[in-house]
Amino acid sequence: MSMKGIVDDKWDIEIKSTSGLFDIDVREIWRYRDLLVMFIVKDIVTRYKQTILGPLWFMLQPVLSALIYVIIFTRVAKISTSGAPPMLFYLGSLTLWNYFSETFSIVSKTFSENAAVLGKVYFPRLVLPLARTLSGLLKLLMQFSIFAAVLLYHIFITHRVVPNWYALTFPLLLILISLFGLGAGLLVTALTSKYKDLTFMILFGIQLYMYVTPVLYPLSIAPPDKQFLLWLNPLTSFFEVFKYSFLGSNSGTLNFYWLGYSVAFTLFMFMAGLLMFNKVEKKFIDTI
Repeated sequence: MSMKGIVDDKWDIEIKSTSGLFDIDVREIWRYRDLLVMFIVKDIVTRYKQTILGPLWFMLQPVLSALIYVIIFTRVAKISTSGAPPMLFYLGSLTLWNYFSETFSIVSKTFSENAAVLGKVYFPRLVLPLARTLSGLLKLLMQFSIFAAVLLYHIFITHRVVPNWYALTFPLLLILISLFGLGAGLLVTALTSKYKDLTFMILFGIQLYMYVTPVLYPLSIAPPDKQFLLWLNPLTSFFEVFKYSFLGSNSGTLNFYWLGYSVAFTLFMFMAGLLMFNKVEKKFIDTI
């Protein structure tokens, strides 16, 4: 082979030790889509492989949690759900919250829990957090079918709930919550690769975060002077739109100003997490 032939050779894949902050190769991730699907299937199968009920845990988890909150918050603490059936109120809110919190928690451990694999085999590092986010989405859709069944019961049998046309925006709402959980998780996993003690603070913080998000209560029952602080939470608008769409205007609030703020904050969080992840992924193995 001549020297000219060697120089003109083009590589199918070129792995660089360094890359620019904005150098995110989307086409490379697409080339590894088969691996992405494999990780999604593996995540779903292994999580419930050695359980008695298997995938039924997907369905039972939010139902059991909702029952507990109905007893504690409605029967004991007497917290109002603004006219919405308590079981339906908590079932919908918890289904949405569980998806966000699990996506955030799992993605935030990407580097620490997969260091052995990432240190030996090359593939686009973003495939792992994307797979976890998408597998969680499949789980959410299964759980949402339970919420939909209870919703239909209250629409056609008890006539206590009247959804509106904004319910059609639910897929967009899911995308926004996915981006927020994914972006926040990417940001945390990049930071905890160097500062490991942040992991404990994050796990504790996500538990408190639920109580400053209108998951277990409608925003309308909060004191007027405290509602502004709750609106600053970007997830507040998403949960309020969800409840407004499916449970009616008494249970949720549609505020386009704060919704725009939440969308902008979500996109910022996603880009910040993506850029930080891209910066750390090449050298995290030296600090993990």
